[in-house]
Amino acid sequence: MSIKYLLKRLIYVVITIFFVIVFNYALFRLLPGDPLTMLTRNPKISAESIESIRRLFGLDLPWYKQFFVYISNLFHGELGISFSFKAPVTKVIATRIGPTLALLLTSEVFAIIIGLVLGTVAAWKRGKKADLGIMGFSLVMYSMPTFWLGMLMVVIFSVQLRFFPISGMLTPGFNHASIGMAFYDFARHLILPCLVLVLNYIAEYAITMRNTLTDILSEDYILTAKAKGFPDRYVLRKHAFPNALLPVTTLVMMNLGFVVAGAIQVETIFSWPGLGRLMYEAIYARDYPLLQGVFLLTTIFVILANFLADITYVYLDPRIKY
Repeated sequence: MSIKYLLKRLIYVVITIFFVIVFNYALFRLLPGDPLTMLTRNPKISAESIESIRRLFGLDLPWYKQFFVYISNLFHGELGISFSFKAPVTKVIATRIGPTLALLLTSEVFAIIIGLVLGTVAAWKRGKKADLGIMGFSLVMYSMPTFWLGMLMVVIFSVQLRFFPISGMLTPGFNHASIGMAFYDFARHLILPCLVLVLNYIAEYAITMRNTLTDILSEDYILTAKAKGFPDRYVLRKHAFPNALLPVTTLVMMNLGFVVAGAIQVETIFSWPGLGRLMYEAIYARDYPLLQGVFLLTTIFVILANFLADITYVYLDPRIKY
C-alpha cells in the first residue's frame, strides 16, 4: 500500500469528520421542542430558576457562541453535561457502550459466518432447491422489521414458552453467587435480542454474497480454472470467494460502524441498557448534549469503518491502489 494512497484517505476522513461536527451541532437545534420544558416540569418553578438553568447549560448564549464553546470542548474531550442525567455526556455514554458492544459484536460474528456460508451455498447451487430455500428465507428476514420480529420473539419465547427473560441485561434483585451464574443470567438475557439481529444481518450478507458470487462464477477466469481440471472446491475457495468479498466487506464494515449506535428498536423492545436505548431516551428528553455525543460517536465510527474498508480493499484486490 502506497503512503500517498493512505494519506489521501486520511485527508478525506478529517474533512468528513469536520463537516459531521458542523452538521451535528446544527441538526439538534433544528429539532422541534425546547429542552427547558423537559428540565422545568415543575409548574411551581420560578422564572429565576429557569434562567439559572438556562445559564448553567449555556442556553442563554447566541447560537454562534454556543458553537465555538462546543468546538472548544471537543478539543478538550468534553461533550457537555447531559440535561436529563445531570452528568457529563462522556460518563453517561461510557456506562452504555459495554452492553451495546456485547450485543452487536456477538450478533455480527455469528451473522457474518452464517451469512457468508449460506450465500456461498446458494450461489454454488444456483437455481436448485438449496438456492431457492436460502434466498426465500433471506428475503423474508431482510424485509421483516426488527421491532416486529423482536415483539414476536418476546411473545413466543418469553411470554408463552417462558424460555428466556422478557427484558433487561440481568435479573433485577437476583444475587449471583458466582461469576458463572452471572454469565449464565447475562447469556439468557442476550439470546433473544442477539437472535433478532443475527437473523436480520444474515439476510443482508447471504443475499449480497449470493448475487456477487453468482456474477463471478460466470467470469472467463473461473471457466478457465475449471477447464484446467482444478476441483470445484479449489476454484470456489481460491478464485471465486476472494473476489466476492469486496461488496460484502463494505457491508460488514458499515454494520460494524453502526455497532456503536446500537440497535435502537431492538434495545428499546428488550430494554437492553445500551447506546440504542440511550439514544431513544435522549430524543424523548430533548437532551441535546447527549444526542450530539451519541451521534458524533456513531458517525466517527462509521467513517473509520469506511476507512478500514478502503484499506482492506487494497489487500483483497491490489488493482484498487492504482
